[in-house]
Amino acid sequence: LTISTGISDKDFVKTQNILELVPQIKMICIDVANGYAEKFVETVKKFRDSFPDKIIIAGNVVTSEMTEQLILAGADIVKVGIGPGSVCTTRKQTGVGYPQLSAVMECADAAHGLGGLIISDGGCTVPGDFSKAFGGGADFVMSGGFFSGHTESGGELVEEDGKQYKMFYGMSSDTAMKKYAGGVANYRSSEGKTVKIPFKGPVENTITDLLGGIRSTLTYVGAKYLKEISKRT
Repeated sequence: LTISTGISDKDFVKTQNILELVPQIKMICIDVANGYAEKFVETVKKFRDSFPDKIIIAGNVVTSEMTEQLILAGADIVKVGIGPGSVCTTRKQTGVGYPQLSAVMECADAAHGLGGLIISDGGCTVPGDFSKAFGGGADFVMSGGFFSGHTESGGELVEEDGKQYKMFYGMSSDTAMKKYAGGVANYRSSEGKTVKIPFKGPVENTITDLLGGIRSTLTYVGAKYLKEISKRT
């Protein structure tokens, strides 16, 4: 079980209350779009001091220096990725971002040197992208768009011209802002979009295809186990 939270004082109190009610929660994910802020590092330290027995995930960042700083502040796992998501428009709206494979390689090297782990977050559109993330040193891969549009996915099933679709949106899109924050604040712009995904049916089929692709990667690079991919690429 994981709880996702932010960096405000209100977020901290809410997390405390939830953990008191559900002590079996093992992981806390401190999740912000931009991990390059002193307040973010201070929050990671605060959570580490307050919850020494919990696994702390912190992100998102894309450079080795910030990865090291977060791990030294108390994070166990660092989430890597700014701008690579299929429904993320941060790079177009702000000019800020980092090629995902380069970010993974850089951050994995820094994290593993300090005994930490990383999650590659975003940018996977085909099974081979997951293999590349693992090859670059990622310990976990997080993906939204790849798993969207399935029976088990969130979003309403809609039909147009005899074809079925599901809606998928970025968490910084105006759709998400209206749903969770009452709309996009007038001092900023939306950094995500909403798209119609052709309905893909049960997610089991997609996962079978994904695992098959990764297994084939292992044979191509000569790795016996998933953990060996980064040593063989």
